This record gives sequence, structure tokens and C-alpha cells, in this order.
Amino acid sequence: MENKDLYKVKLSDFKMVNKRGSYALGLFAGLFTCNIMNAQFVNSGEVKIADNTIMAIYMDYNNETSGNFINDGQTYIFQNWNNDGKVGYTPAGNGQTFFTGQQSQSIEGSKQSDFQNVIFDNMSALVPFNLKTMISVGKNSDFKNGIINAFYAETDQLHDKSKMIFLENANHTAAGDQSFVDGRVEKRGNAEFYFPVGNELFYRPSYHAVNGSAANVYTTQYFYQNSDPAYPHSNKDESILKINDKEYWKISQDQGSEKIVLSLTLDHDTTPSDYFQQNSDTELAIVRWDESLNKWVNEGGVLSADITGEAYEKLLTAQVSGYGIFTMAVVKKTEDPVEDVVVYNALSPNDDGVNDTFHIKGISEYPDNTVEIYNRWGVKVYDTVSYNESDNMFRGYSDGRVTVKRGDKLPTGTYFYILKYNVNGKGKEKTGYLYINNQ
Repeated sequence: MENKDLYKVKLSDFKMVNKRGSYALGLFAGLFTCNIMNAQFVNSGEVKIADNTIMAIYMDYNNETSGNFINDGQTYIFQNWNNDGKVGYTPAGNGQTFFTGQQSQSIEGSKQSDFQNVIFDNMSALVPFNLKTMISVGKNSDFKNGIINAFYAETDQLHDKSKMIFLENANHTAAGDQSFVDGRVEKRGNAEFYFPVGNELFYRPSYHAVNGSAANVYTTQYFYQNSDPAYPHSNKDESILKINDKEYWKISQDQGSEKIVLSLTLDHDTTPSDYFQQNSDTELAIVRWDESLNKWVNEGGVLSADITGEAYEKLLTAQVSGYGIFTMAVVKKTEDPVEDVVVYNALSPNDDGVNDTFHIKGISEYPDNTVEIYNRWGVKVYDTVSYNESDNMFRGYSDGRVTVKRGDKLPTGTYFYILKYNVNGKGKEKTGYLYINNQ
């Protein structure tokens, strides 16, 4: 016969282990369910894990509707997690929640769980985590081991419930083929961010550059699927020759109105092989399914050089004009019949008189212009208006408006530029890569 008695945990009886290995009293009252067949830790009161305190839960954790779980220390979850109440932390603290175990773990509940720092580290399977609810990250998510499955069909009731949310100042570390979110990821705020998404065991992040408003909210999901059945590849701009039939990204702007600088990743494991070699008449571009036009539109783009040390091989970057379904395509190469300006994309600011500035020949004739420069992670390192060939030029230093300290010499590497200018009232735009050698 199963034992389903509830046992009240007295304040003086509950113990936790702190970092020094000694025991500290748990400052909460809770309920503990002991079931011979399936033990559970059930909280219907308040649980607060203090700073410098470790708590390990070796059974399923169930936070009931009246439960309030506050983690300012280190909490280890070895089994399943369910939250129907409140889960949070003290903003000034540095609480850490570890999902780790020897078998698959479910993260679910009717209410959102808010974690300050969350660490995923489970090697029991390639996809050991099943996310069936919303969780948020206040500071950092560490993707050590284990893919997080949050992929559900739009007809599934779990589709709208399952999402990983990164708050305004949150970020992540270690994402790669070994650990990412297979499902929807939301980012709030205006900081640069690369979305740790993938599908079918492939990590395929997308990148958003810095934007202007802290109120912006974006959601991204990657699909290792052919977009043609839902978004016909035959409906396309004339300039589009061949649309990627292996993968696509779904990107929504849930709040805000700004355009973004978007980078999509290319990798031989998922991207068609012929997308890595173009002839003199074609190039790669980001394409977007335009719902109002019912066709794919060419958003343009610039392809990076080979990238080492990452789980992908190239980046394709463009400032896009809308949101929705994105992938890449082979398009006709377009060349201006007459070059109004000429961009020299090499910069070595060592005061030797050669390539000391980012030279845009002829731009002084068109003072109604803007120049923006981003690093490979989408961080804006420079922007100006009325760029010229004399006193308003980029010299390889950050202007410090976002995350790179003003006046710092930028590291050697490849950067992305956007030049916009007017010629007789007609707006023109050039984008491309700029190589900086600061050695």
C-alpha cells in the first residue's frame, strides 16, 4: 500500500548545507510529501534559500499555488520541477539554480519560474530537459550540457506556454551543439544578443544588434525544416534565384517598432553546400516572407569570412525591414552602373599614412549621410552623421555609445558597416565588411 501521508517540516528540523560544509538552518516552513512509489517535495508555504547556502532537492519539486520559493543561494534540482506558485529571487543577490541529474528532467507548471542564474548540466541523454512552461533569466544562463526541448507544434497547447525569456540585462554562456534551446527564446531590452536556438540536435543561433529602446521584445526560433510547404518558394522577388530549403528562422517583434541588424549563421551540417560558393553573377542574401505581399523579399546582406572557434562557419548580416520568417537565398548580384562613392574596407590605424582611416571616397559630395559600424556580435561600435573625407572619419576607435568604452582602440577583426546617403533626393545604401588591423 502506498504511503501518501503529508509530513510538516518543522523550522527547527530542516537543515541545509552551506558552502563551508557546515549545516545551516533552513529559514522556511514547508510541506514534505513522502510517497513510497514517487517521493515529492511539496511546498505550500515560503522557502527562502539564503546567500552562501546550498540546498539539494533529490526528488520531484512541486511548488503549489500558495508556495513562494526564493533562491538567493545555490539550489540543485536532481529530478523534475513544477511551479504553480511563485519562484523568484532578491534582485541584489546572485542566486543560482542548477538543473542536473542522472535522468531526463521536466520543467513545468502553470506559472512562470524566474531564475537569477540557471545552469543546465545533465548528460543522461542528448535532450535531457523538457521545458513545458515559461522560465526567465535575470542574469545568466549557463548551457553546460543537455539540449532543452521546448519545441511544440502550434496546435499543441504547450506551444504558447513553453519559452525561455532573457530579461533586459541577461545573457548566456557556453551554448553550442551540446546545449541550446530547441524552441522559442525571448529577449527583452535593447542590448545586443545572440539567440541560443537550434533544432534537431543542431545549434544555429541568430544575432540581433543593439537597438534604441529598452522596451523592445523579440522572440526567435530555429527550424531545421523546409519552409516551402508553408511559404512557397515560387512566390518571390525576381532577384531571388534559389531559397534555402533546409532551414529557417521565425523572428517576431513582440513589442517595439525599430528595425534590427540581423545576422544568420551558416554551417555545413545544415546549410546547403552550394551556399558556400558563389559565382561572379550571384551572391547570398537574407530573405523574408512578407505576409502582406505573400512572397519572399530580398533583404540583402553581406557574407563574412570564415569564422573559427564557433559552432557555425559564416555570418550573413543585413538591416532587415520587417519580421517573420527568415532564411537565406542565392540572389542576382546587383551593381550600380555608376559608383557615387567608393568604400575602402581595410583599416590599419598606426599613423603610417596608409589606411589610417575608414576611407569612403566621394562621400563629402553627399553630406546627408549616416555611417554605422558593428562588431561581429552585433555591438554598435561607431555611428555618425555627415561622414566626410577630412575631419569626421572613423579611425579604429570606439565612440563608446553602447558597450565598448569610448576611446578604446578596437581589436583586430572583421566589422560590419552600413552607409546611407542621399543623391539628388534619392536614398542609397551600402553595406559590407570592414577589416581592422590594430596590431
